[in-house]
Amino acid sequence: MNALFLLVLTSVGYLIAYHTYGKFLAKRIFRLKPNREMPSKKFEDGEDFVPAQKGVIFGHHFTSIAGTGPIVGPAIGVIWGWGPALIWVFLGSIFMGAFHDFAALVMSIRNEGQSISELTAKYINRRVRTMFFLIVFLALLIVIAIFGLVIAIIFAMFPQSILAIWAQVPIAIALGWIVFKRGGDLKFFTMLAVVIMYITVLLGHYVPFTMPSYFGIPPTGVWTILLLGYAYVASILPVTTLLQPRDYINAWQLFIALGLIAIGIVVSGLSPDFVMAAPFYNPSPVGAPPILPFLFITIACGAISGFHCLVASGTSSKQLKCESDALFVGYGSMLIEGLLATIVIIAVTAGIGMAYDTGAGSVLTGIDAWRAYYSSWTAVAGLGSKIHGVVIGCANMMGSLGIAKPFGIAIIGVFIASFAGTTLDTSTRIQRYVVTELFRDTRFHILSGKHAATAFAVITAAALAFSSGADGKGALLLWPLFGAVNQLLGALALMVATMYLKSRGGAKYLFAGIPCIFMLVMTLWATIVNQLTFFNQSNLILSALNGVILILAIFIAIETSRVFLTRVKRSRS
Repeated sequence: MNALFLLVLTSVGYLIAYHTYGKFLAKRIFRLKPNREMPSKKFEDGEDFVPAQKGVIFGHHFTSIAGTGPIVGPAIGVIWGWGPALIWVFLGSIFMGAFHDFAALVMSIRNEGQSISELTAKYINRRVRTMFFLIVFLALLIVIAIFGLVIAIIFAMFPQSILAIWAQVPIAIALGWIVFKRGGDLKFFTMLAVVIMYITVLLGHYVPFTMPSYFGIPPTGVWTILLLGYAYVASILPVTTLLQPRDYINAWQLFIALGLIAIGIVVSGLSPDFVMAAPFYNPSPVGAPPILPFLFITIACGAISGFHCLVASGTSSKQLKCESDALFVGYGSMLIEGLLATIVIIAVTAGIGMAYDTGAGSVLTGIDAWRAYYSSWTAVAGLGSKIHGVVIGCANMMGSLGIAKPFGIAIIGVFIASFAGTTLDTSTRIQRYVVTELFRDTRFHILSGKHAATAFAVITAAALAFSSGADGKGALLLWPLFGAVNQLLGALALMVATMYLKSRGGAKYLFAGIPCIFMLVMTLWATIVNQLTFFNQSNLILSALNGVILILAIFIAIETSRVFLTRVKRSRS
């Protein structure tokens, strides 16, 4: 099938979904009111609660939720064929992922910007709140620890991206000062900032940087220390100083890169040979787990991701200026992420099919190229392999625009590293909120302070990162847990949304309840399969942690079901 046709078809589908299902949810299910008092104004403090223009908060929200998830997940999920991957991304993002993000954002802004964990106490009970907090903390701990390593790996793969990534910090601070402090024109200075950013991307090609080892610490370990230190500083600064402006200009930089890739698909699509090189359905990839339930765990971001509810209720709800903006920010940004995942699917199928250098003196095309790259599950299991496949495909498609391959690789390298960087920033700030909420009413309330909570978040992540040695790769030990934990978090957030809509009367809760049951079944299924695998491998650490997560999930599901049925009986009596 022609890849351009698929891109056009899905793009139109997302647009229709936004203006039909999305607006239906806004008007009929959540009943958004533009004049409702917002937490960003009610608690405005210049630090965390800061009203932002719709475009600015959209930029923050989109770049924070995207990360490398919609790149890595689809890049490996196509091993089961492009058909199941694309169908899950398209339908999942419309009816599950976008609803999930939208619901978490709305619930939070209607509860003074509280996190999804705190909302469980109100809509379910405090026992579930404690269990929810533990799962959220573990998920964020893994994300913060692993994303320092992810960025370090990207820097090693694309040393030409380092200048551009670090240049974003002073550019963002300058933009924030000019626009938010001095009242400068947002459009003009946005354009100027993005132009400067792309100049640094080009300069980075000529001045690549390779991090040396220091004091016996390998480059990955050095980068992890520097990035966690940066994350600490970034997460305690007022959002208008760095977080908002960096995410905002990052969004524009990323949209331009996406635009170049999309135009590359259009130009490449003029050739009848630009087809989906992968099979539509590949039922038995060598070494791969079964497609059910693991397709729905492997492809998370781009379809539905529990991490998004933490962003929506952690940072975005504290910056939303008007309730009606929640549709654009919460629902719309997830559809854009679905489109990004679609482009990644095209890149690692049709894009790779344009030309794949095997490194053995031969260049393959078409399905031969795809089969050589996706020869087995092990061949694409590593982070570098997944990212490398996306880069190959995107660079091939951008090459049809006359963009030299080295420059195309530089653009994509910055593209991927920028997503990872914004996720690291936001995750650390959210973990600070989580720690604050968790310890505020305990004897350890000293940890609820901004600096203490942030230090706790960073130090625990560093302890995990360096638990296996100076290379900072310790979080890889727990990474096999993250896919199921992340999707479990999404199911639990939908559970809270079900209870929230139930409290508002009628059958509205079904819009959250049906996706909740689907995701809960898939994630529990995958978690049980993983538990058996870890046990058979005699992996005591993963067996113990996965077992605890499984018990927590079952407890939360049973407790929520009990509360739900009790309230149903009360409403009937």
